[in-house]
Amino acid sequence: MIRDSFDIDISNIKTPCFITDERLLRRNGEILLDIQKRTGCKILLAQKAFSMFSTYPILREYLAGTTASGLYEAKLGREEFGGEVHIFSPAYSRSDIAEICKISDHIVFNTLSQWQQHKDTVRSFGRNISCGIRVNPEYAEVETELYNPCISGSRMGCRAESFTDELFDGLEGIHFHTMCEQNSDVLERTLPHVIEKFDRYLKKCNWVNFGGGHHITREDYDIEKLVDCIKLIQDRYGVQVYLEPGEAVALNAGFLVTTVLDFVDNGMPVAILDVSAACHMPDVLEMPYRPHIIGSSDPNEKKYTYRLGGNTCLAGDIIGDYSFDKPLKAGDKLVLCDMAIYSMVKTNTFNGMPLPDIAFHRSDGTIEIIKSFTYEDFKCRLS
Repeated sequence: MIRDSFDIDISNIKTPCFITDERLLRRNGEILLDIQKRTGCKILLAQKAFSMFSTYPILREYLAGTTASGLYEAKLGREEFGGEVHIFSPAYSRSDIAEICKISDHIVFNTLSQWQQHKDTVRSFGRNISCGIRVNPEYAEVETELYNPCISGSRMGCRAESFTDELFDGLEGIHFHTMCEQNSDVLERTLPHVIEKFDRYLKKCNWVNFGGGHHITREDYDIEKLVDCIKLIQDRYGVQVYLEPGEAVALNAGFLVTTVLDFVDNGMPVAILDVSAACHMPDVLEMPYRPHIIGSSDPNEKKYTYRLGGNTCLAGDIIGDYSFDKPLKAGDKLVLCDMAIYSMVKTNTFNGMPLPDIAFHRSDGTIEIIKSFTYEDFKCRLS
C-alpha cells in the first residue's frame, strides 16, 4: 500500500523515531479476527517480525496468541501477551528445552532427531504440551534464496524421506513455512505438495500450522482463497489450522521519522539523514527493498531527485533514490512507511548510531513515547 497522505502531527517529534499507529494496527487486527471467526482457524503473532509488547493488550483482542523463534521470544509472549505460546527453532539446547517446556503450549521441532532427543524431557513435565514437526515439502515460490527454506541444503524442516511411523510417534502436528510476503495463490499451489508428501502423517495429526509469510492484510490479498485453503485442510484431516503471520499483523501500521542533516553532490544530490539503513532498517539492504516515503516518487518522476543515505561509515548505507516536488533542505523531516515490521526488531548500534525512539500514536490522536535510548544502551552492550 503506497500512502500519499500522513495525518500524524510530527512537529514535536525528536528524530529518529519509530511511530506505530493504533488505528492501522486495529485495521489489520479486524481482518485477521474475521478470518478466524469464519473458519475456526487460529492466528498467532510471529514476534520475530513485531515484538512491541506495549501493543499486546490491543493485539490480544484479535489474535489467539504468539509464536516464538527461541526461548526469549517465548518468554515475552507468555509474560506480555498470554493466549497460546508456540515455539519453533532449528534446534533446542538441553539447557533451554526445560524452560521452554514450562512456558510453551506447542513445541515444533525442526528434525525428527531433535524430537527423539527431547521427547522424554517434554513428557516429564506433566503439562499438556503439544509437539509437532516442521516439514520441507520441497516446494516454494520464494525468488530470493536468503528467504527460501526449500532450497537445496536448507536448514529448515524434514523431507518426507526422513519419516517413519516410529519416529513420528507422539507428535501431534505438522508445521510448514514456505512463503515470504506472498498472496494466497502461492499457498493454494503449495498445499498439494504438502498433501502428496505427508498425507500419511497428516492423517495422524490434531493440528496443521501453515507458518508465516502470508501477506493477509495487504490490499490485494485474496482472503477468499485463503479461507478455501484453510477449509480444505480442516475438512480433509479434521485438524485445527494455525497461521502465524508476522508482517500481516503490523503491515503498513508503522513509520520511521527522520531529519535531513546535510547534502553531498558526487554525480547526483545525496541527502544525509539521521537514520541508517544498516542500523535502523537492515532489511532495506538484506531483502532488499525500497521503503516508500510520504510525498515522494520514483527517481526523476518529480522535479528534484535525491539519493538518501544513512549517517554511518558504511559506503553502501543507502536507503534509495527518490524524487520530490520541492528541493529538500537541512532540517526537513521525512516519513518512511511500513517501518513497524522487521525494523524495530533488527535495529543495532553499529558505528555508535543512536537507536530511534519508539512511539505509539493512539486513536485519540495523542502520541506516547514508549521507549527512548541513550548512550548507555550502546555502551553496555559489549562490556
